[in-house]
Amino acid sequence: MNTPVALHRSSAEGELRIRWSDGVEQCIAFARLRGACPCSQCRASRLQGRIDLVTAGVGLQQLNLQGYGVQLVFDDGHDRGIYPWDYLRGLA
Repeated sequence: MNTPVALHRSSAEGELRIRWSDGVEQCIAFARLRGACPCSQCRASRLQGRIDLVTAGVGLQQLNLQGYGVQLVFDDGHDRGIYPWDYLRGLA
């Protein structure tokens, strides 16, 4: 499994920067991350055809490493999503 060697939260640019062990670097907008939250509540909403609008200005407050991925805590209060590394890699 390819894992990140560096995660950087860039609030000024509104993106998460990731450097992977294979040398690839990615930048993913906070709004993209919030809109693609893999938690059961967000997944169920998407499966039911409900699309929750995410404001472009949503911020990322915390990154909590979970071994197989990272929990992202957003400033809109949402903190349920744990983004597995493979899922995160596929978002960019």
